[in-house]
Formats: sequence, C-alpha cells, structure tokens
Amino acid sequence: MSDETMLAERPREHSGLSDYLREPFNRLRGEVDRIFDEFPPRFPATNLGIRYLASLPMPALEMRETDKEYHLSVELPGVPGDEVDISVEGDLLIVKGEKKEEREEKERDYTVSERSYGMFERRVALPADCDVEGIEASSENGVIAITIPRIKTAPDKGRKIEISAKS
Repeated sequence: MSDETMLAERPREHSGLSDYLREPFNRLRGEVDRIFDEFPPRFPATNLGIRYLASLPMPALEMRETDKEYHLSVELPGVPGDEVDISVEGDLLIVKGEKKEEREEKERDYTVSERSYGMFERRVALPADCDVEGIEASSENGVIAITIPRIKTAPDKGRKIEISAKS
C-alpha cells in the first residue's frame, strides 16, 4: 500500500476546534473521491457519439411556433416513418414505436455484432388553440416533422367560480 492510502485509513487526531468541525466534511470528501475513483474512467470508445444517443428510449423533440401553426421535429434515426405511430388522445399528442437495429462488423481478427431493440413513446401536451383534425406528419432522413395548425380563436376553457357563504 502506498503512504497516501495508509494515511487516509488512520484515524485523524484532532488538534483543535477547527479540525474537529472540519472532520465530517473531510470524511465526506474522501467518500466522494472514492466513488469517483471506482467509477469507470471513460465510456467504451466504440462509436459512442450518435449511436449512444440514438439508443436512448426517449426520442429528441424540438418544438417551435408561428402565428399560424406549431412545428414539432422528432428525431428517430434508423426508424422508418411507417413504423411510427402518431395519435391524439384528449389533449396529448403521442408519438410511439419500436427501434430495431442490428449491426455486424467483421475485421481481420475479430467480429462485432450489436443488436438494439426498444419501445419508445413521447407524449406532448397540445395547446388549447390546436386544430387536431388538421395535424399532418412527414418523415425524411430519420426526422418526423409534425405540423399542427392553430385555430384563430382558442376555446375558452376557464371560468371563474364564485364562492358562496353558508349561514
């Protein structure tokens, strides 16, 4: 064992009030350092970037609005548009499907075979001024573009409730 490890394992002698008050924090710092030392130093270097993000169960979603419509972009790399189900339930837009990916890479002295399967579902609350009947979707290069037209006047769903006094 190194000298540093042996010093960390020995109980510390308190030389004063300030050392006594700092001791719990020093132990906490030591525990946090130990946890990070045991954590793997880095992820495996095999195509982590986009492939890792694409394997996450929740697809990335971007929303923007104009005066006439809302635009949603859902990133689903490797998933054909005809295998994605888009529906409306109440005031929720639901995008769901299943990602299936298989990859095999053969080199001189090794073969890598990966399979990735998983269901995904994304629910988005629709604003009150949406025209649900006019929603359209298209797919291009792993991105589903959803257009939701806006109604000129949103239905008034709120009202003030008066409180009556009981005698």
